[in-house]
Formats: sequence, structure tokens, C-alpha cells
Amino acid sequence: MGFGSYDESEQRDVDTDFDEDEAVTTEENAHRGRIEFENGATSDELIDRLEEIKSDE
Repeated sequence: MGFGSYDESEQRDVDTDFDEDEAVTTEENAHRGRIEFENGATSDELIDRLEEIKSDE
């Protein structure tokens, strides 16, 4: 089979029947707040820490 060929045998039957009452609506869990985070480190300290992490790998 060449690149991009379509093989129906690789496809699965997926049951798409579901009860709408049990479905989650996206608006139900929407977040309309604000998050702020300060870690107290300077940009140079953060860059140094990133370099340490990269060198450990």
C-alpha cells in the first residue's frame, strides 16, 4: 500500500449514539476569571534555571 492509500480494514466502527442529557456542554464549565502568578524570580534567574534543566537532560 502506497503513501496516502486508504484501507477500509483499518477503520473501526465507533458507536456515536449517546444520550444528549448526559453530554457536557462547553459553556457549563467556562471560566471567566483571571489568574495571576508571581514567582519572585528575575528573568535572569529563570533563564539560568532553564539552562540548568536543559543541561541535566
